[in-house]
Amino acid sequence: MSPVYFSQDEDAALVRQTLDGESDAFGVLVTRYQKVLYTVAFRMLGNAEDARDVTQDAFVKAYQRLSTFDPTYRFFSWMYRILVNECLNTVRSRRQQEPLSPDIASGETPFDVAEAGERSRQVEGALLRLSPEYRAVIVLRHFVGSSYEEIADLLAIPEKTVKSRLYTARQRLGVELLGWREA
Repeated sequence: MSPVYFSQDEDAALVRQTLDGESDAFGVLVTRYQKVLYTVAFRMLGNAEDARDVTQDAFVKAYQRLSTFDPTYRFFSWMYRILVNECLNTVRSRRQQEPLSPDIASGETPFDVAEAGERSRQVEGALLRLSPEYRAVIVLRHFVGSSYEEIADLLAIPEKTVKSRLYTARQRLGVELLGWREA
């Protein structure tokens, strides 16, 4: 499931309207992108409350800096960079990392539910132990559903670098979760 990308021209028009004093236009941008940005923040931070706060802070900063937006780029890419910077600031300011609450899968037995929760905790813990660069490509590819090209655009890195980081991140997750190494 790839994030919905709205027309670059539509987003630029909404930015212009906001800058012209129509604050409701910015609300449209928030509605368009808040869910996918929250998902990214949640996967980067591993905490729902922090993810909500960071997402809200990112939108506030975007609103304050809206005059610096370059309409030759996608609004989502610009917003994403602001969000990632906010996530990194939050990670740096934390004294300890808190484990994620597991998303309880609908299992038929309490054992199935407990097993799914444990598996989810292990994956989230391993994900949080990755560096932010590796975590970002994993989150964008596997949790947000972005293509290599979209990830390259969002992170402002070459597509080859995206593929390389994904490979390394997957290897590190494999070592963390399964203890395996490629021969």
